[in-house]
Amino acid sequence: MEGVLFSSSTITSLTVILIIVFLFREGIGIFQASPLETNFVIEVSEVNPIKELNATQVKLIFNQDITNWKDVGGNNDSIILFTTSDITTYYSEEELGANLEFLPMKFDDFIRKNPGAIMYISEKNLPENFGGHTIKVKDISLRDFIFGQQWYPTSEPIPSYGIWPMIVGTLMVTLGALLFAIPLGIATALYMAEVASMKVRNLLKPVVELLAGIPSVVFGFFGLIIIVPLVQQIFKLEVGETVLAGSIVLGIMALPTIITITEDSIRTTPQSLKEASLALGATRWQTLVRVVIPYAKSGISTAIILGIGRAIGETMAVLMVTGNASNIPHSFLVPARTIPATIAAELGEAPYGGLHFKALFALGIVLFIFTIIINFTVEFIKNSNRKR
Repeated sequence: MEGVLFSSSTITSLTVILIIVFLFREGIGIFQASPLETNFVIEVSEVNPIKELNATQVKLIFNQDITNWKDVGGNNDSIILFTTSDITTYYSEEELGANLEFLPMKFDDFIRKNPGAIMYISEKNLPENFGGHTIKVKDISLRDFIFGQQWYPTSEPIPSYGIWPMIVGTLMVTLGALLFAIPLGIATALYMAEVASMKVRNLLKPVVELLAGIPSVVFGFFGLIIIVPLVQQIFKLEVGETVLAGSIVLGIMALPTIITITEDSIRTTPQSLKEASLALGATRWQTLVRVVIPYAKSGISTAIILGIGRAIGETMAVLMVTGNASNIPHSFLVPARTIPATIAAELGEAPYGGLHFKALFALGIVLFIFTIIINFTVEFIKNSNRKR
């Protein structure tokens, strides 16, 4: 029997460790790779002194926000953008050949005739003795990934992997959910534990537990049909998919966790403490506020933090009601995008092993770190309670 239990616990622990190792192995890969897609290169004329650019500079150049090489440390020469799709602008189909067999030669011809050109082309189309040289694009840095403000993973020639808007969106939706769920959850728990009759409590308890068992997609439908139009109508917004709508839905989903743990914690308050308070002349309300709640505060804190964990990792419901706009939300009345919703929405479209795929795993690492912080906080509070 002991061997079965040992094997079960060992398999479970190893599974968790393997999942974490897999997550970090895939996610960290994004910081060791060029932001360019595999087999594609950026070429400039051999007389161009520029040897290296960062991803932001390349993006600004191809967005035509930078139009002269001197702005990135080169010669005073206008920048000419060129991608493979531009080839027919400069050469006829006859010049390219029936099977594009002359395509590499035309790339070479173009770069020699246009010293200010920058080309984004496939590496396999580079001819021998090409009249240009390859620009090195700096690898994606951790700072750019965390604090970057643009998330365009499929943009060409340089995708953007800045997740700061998603971090802010996730934290705002979670904060709003807790502002909604904490007072309502604690009030309900106090009522069930100290005020309600046993008959009422026995009626409310299964209802709260049933709320915890409802699938998240059902909450998403409820939010989409009821909460979103309500928010749009009350605040007269163009769209109701906002941080506020996501916060309300997540708040409802976090309520069972907060209510259940808080009620259990309150019910552990010794009866002798309550009777002593009442015997000293305190009212029932004063006993609740000054005796019961202080005694159960560590349990209440744990309930709140576990509620945060429930809210911060939610995917489906948030995906349906927050609008999924990849911009930094400056209020609760604008759309936002969260980390779990981004992973759920894009993982099926990202090519396996590509940069986009790795970036989504890196998002998973960020979410994992958030969860670890929450779990350590819960353990710290529990240990503090035991020492007391």
